[in-house]
Amino acid sequence: MEEEQDKLLPIANVGRIMKQILTPNAKISKEAKQTMQECATEFISFVTGEASDKCQKENRKTVNGDDICWALSTLGFDDYAEAIVRYLHKYREVERERSANQHRSSAGPEQDNIEDSSHVSCQPQQQIEARNGIEFRILDKGNGSSFTNPS
Repeated sequence: MEEEQDKLLPIANVGRIMKQILTPNAKISKEAKQTMQECATEFISFVTGEASDKCQKENRKTVNGDDICWALSTLGFDDYAEAIVRYLHKYREVERERSANQHRSSAGPEQDNIEDSSHVSCQPQQQIEARNGIEFRILDKGNGSSFTNPS
């Protein structure tokens, strides 16, 4: 049983995600958390397996975000695929900006005022939801702030 638990998402994380959508006084049974834990883990495995099969057919070893989007769409989860495509686009913009900012700071103070044409303005802690109600946040590992996916 313990080995099976190691293959599942952490139940505390699943419970936290479930709690976010409920009213503050709502309670979640252990059975409900375990059921959702198994479903979420199975869903991730299902989608990742489809993406992995695609990569194997293309003689690639690395599954990337585009492969996950393709798998979601192929499996009939088009709404999720669209939301993840928007998330990936925003994530890549933030990463480009972060990389450009690091490059500027390592180039010296005289480079700080140069405008970059790929500059993206992200509002920390902004709450914006996709049209289908899915919300993603891009966490900035450097300083703990987060960026929300503006759909």
